[in-house]
Amino acid sequence: MEVSTVQKTHNHEICSHDTHSHHTHEHSHEGKEHNGHSHHHGHMVEDFKKRFYISLIVSIPVFFLSPMIHSLLGVDWGFTFDSYLLFALSTFVFFYGGYPFLKGAADEIKQRNLGMMTLIALAIIVAYVYSALTVFILEGMDFFWELVTLIDIMLLGHWLEMRSIMGASSALEELVKLLPSEAHLIDKDGQITDITVSELKHGNEILIKPGERVPVDGVIKKGQSTIDESMLTGESVPVEKKIGEPVTGGSVNGEGSLTVSVEKTGEESYLSQVVKMVKEAQESRSKTQDLSNRAAKWLFYIALAAGFLTLFAWLVLGYGFNFALERMVTVMIIACPHALGLAVPLVISISTAISAKKGLLIRNRMHFEEARNINAVVFDKTGTLTKGEFGITDIVLEKGYTETDLLSLIASLEGQSEHPIAKGIVRSAKEKGVTIKQPEEFEYMTGKGIKGKVNGKDILSVSPGYINELKISYPHEKYTELSKDGKTVIFVLENQRYIGMVALADQVRESAKQAVEKLKEMDIESIMLTGDNNQVAQYVGKQVGLDKVYAEVLPHEKADRIKEVKQQGKKVAMTGDGVNDAPALANSDLGIAIGAGTDVAIETADVILVDSDPKDVVSIIDLSKKTYRKMIQNLWWAAGYNIIAIPLAAGVFYKIGIVLSPAVGAVLMSLSTIIVAINAKLLKA
Repeated sequence: MEVSTVQKTHNHEICSHDTHSHHTHEHSHEGKEHNGHSHHHGHMVEDFKKRFYISLIVSIPVFFLSPMIHSLLGVDWGFTFDSYLLFALSTFVFFYGGYPFLKGAADEIKQRNLGMMTLIALAIIVAYVYSALTVFILEGMDFFWELVTLIDIMLLGHWLEMRSIMGASSALEELVKLLPSEAHLIDKDGQITDITVSELKHGNEILIKPGERVPVDGVIKKGQSTIDESMLTGESVPVEKKIGEPVTGGSVNGEGSLTVSVEKTGEESYLSQVVKMVKEAQESRSKTQDLSNRAAKWLFYIALAAGFLTLFAWLVLGYGFNFALERMVTVMIIACPHALGLAVPLVISISTAISAKKGLLIRNRMHFEEARNINAVVFDKTGTLTKGEFGITDIVLEKGYTETDLLSLIASLEGQSEHPIAKGIVRSAKEKGVTIKQPEEFEYMTGKGIKGKVNGKDILSVSPGYINELKISYPHEKYTELSKDGKTVIFVLENQRYIGMVALADQVRESAKQAVEKLKEMDIESIMLTGDNNQVAQYVGKQVGLDKVYAEVLPHEKADRIKEVKQQGKKVAMTGDGVNDAPALANSDLGIAIGAGTDVAIETADVILVDSDPKDVVSIIDLSKKTYRKMIQNLWWAAGYNIIAIPLAAGVFYKIGIVLSPAVGAVLMSLSTIIVAINAKLLKA
C-alpha cells in the first residue's frame, strides 16, 4: 500500500494504540509502555507547538522588514543592510520551522514514495532559494514574507491536526488503561501482599476491595458483589456476582470484598484479546483507504505538473519570472494532499473506537465496510435468538388449583435437581414470586422424572412417557398443541392424581424481537438457520418475527445454506456462537460471532459482539453505513477542494482580480485539513 510519509506519520499517530496494544499483554510494562507512547505523542505535539510559536515570533520582524509589506502599506522602514537581516531571520525560520517538512521530504525521497511532505518542501525551497538569490545576485522582489507565513501556517496546521488525531485515538487508548498494575495476592497463610499483575499465575488467589478495578480474569471463591462491566460490555447496569461466577479484568468491583482465583493473565485475558482484535481491525486493509492513498499519490503528480505548467504558462504569456514563480509556489502549496491523507484514517480510527466502546469488535475492516450493503441476516437459534436456557411458557391447571399452588409444588421438588429443565422451572417460579419450600422427601426416577413429599403430599414431576405408562388421564389435545410448538411438557401429579402440566421452551431474547423489527425497517431479510427440530424452530421464528426458517440443518450443511442465500443475489451476514457455525461464518459476506461463543466461532468471524445482543447486529450495519458516509464526505471535501483551489492558485481568474497568495493558499490548505478532522470527529454511533 503506497502511503506518503506524512500519512505514515498520521497513521502512526492514529493507530498508536495498535503499537501499544502489542505490549499490553505483558501487564508489567503496560504502564511504562503506555507512558512512553503517550510521552512520544505529547513530544510530537509539543514540538510542532514550540516550532510554531518561535517561528511566529521571528516572523514578526520579517513582516516589518519585507519590501512587499512596505509597498502594501505605503511606508519605507528600510535601512542599510536590512535585506541581510531579513535574509538571516528568514533563514532561521526556513531551517528551524521548516525542518519537519524538509526531513519528511527526505524520508519520502529515500523510500521512493513522493507525497505531501515533498510537495511542501519543494514549495518552501523554491521560495527560499529564489528570495536568497534576490538578496545576493538577482534583481527582483523577494518572497521571504510568503515563505515565513507559509511555514508558520503549515506548523499551526500540523499542530492542530496532531491534537485532533490524538483526540481520535485516545478513546481506544482508554482500553489499555483499564487494567491496574498491582494486585493484592493472598498467600497460603492468608497474608496479603501487593505484587505487580505480571507476577500473577493461574490458580493464585487475590483480594479485590470495594471500588477497585479487577486486575485479571478469574472466578469468585469468596464473597459477593455487584460488578460494573460497562467499559467492557456497554451494559450500564452493574451485574450481581457470587461464588463460582467469573469476573473480567478491567471491570469495577462494587460494594463487596471478593476473593478471586486467577484464571487468565497476560495475552489470555479478555481485555488483552479485545486490544488485540482492535489492533487487527486497525491493521486490516480498507478499500476506501486504498482509494484515498491512490488519490493522494496522483494528486502529488497533478500538483507537480500543474505547478510547472503554471510557471511556463505565465512566462509564455509574457509575465515576469517573479509573478510566474509565485503562481507556481501557490499551486504547489494549495494542492498538498494533506487533508486527503487524513480523510479516511481518522474516520477509521474513530469508528473503531466507537465500535469497541459499544462492544462491537471489528476483526476484518474490509468486511465491516461492506456491511452497509447487507440485505440478509442469518441467525443461529440457540444462544443467539434464544437465551439457551429453559423458561415456562404455559401452565395448564385442573380445577381447584391456582398457578401459584402448582408452581410452588413443582418448584419445591425441582429445586433439588441440577437438570436444565429443573433450573428453568425454579427460575420462572422465583420470577413470579412463588414460595419455594424444602421437600420432606426427594427421589430421582431415571428417565421418568422426580418424586418427593411437599407439605405432606406425594408430588411427582414426570415425563409424558411415564404418565402414559401409569395410564392416568390428562388433556391430550392441549398436550399435542404444546408439543407441536416443540415445547417440553412436564406433568404434575399430587397423590397419584393429575393436577396440571407445565410447558417449557428455550427463552427467546427480547432483544432478538427488537433486532428483527429494526432489520425489517431497514428492508433487510432475517433468516434462522438451526440444527434444532422444525417444531421448535418454527415456534421461535414466529415469536421473533423472522422472514424465513431453515431447521434440522446439519453442521456441515450450514455453509451450503449460506451459499444458497448468496446465490439469490443477497449480501449475507451470519450470526452464530458455536463450533458448528464456524464454516457458515467464514462463508458469509460478514461473519458475526456472539462474544459468549466458542473460540472457533470467534476466530472465523469478522465482527465479535461482546454483549451477545442480537440488536448489536443492527448497530454494526448502522455504524458501517455512517462510517462509509463520513469517509466519502471527507474524500469529496479533500479532493473536491483541490479541484477548485488549483485553478484559483494557478491564476485562472487573475484578469478579474481574483488571485491567491502562497500564504492564503497555506491557510486554505490547513483549513481543509482541520475541516476533515472535525468532520471525522462528528461521527457518532
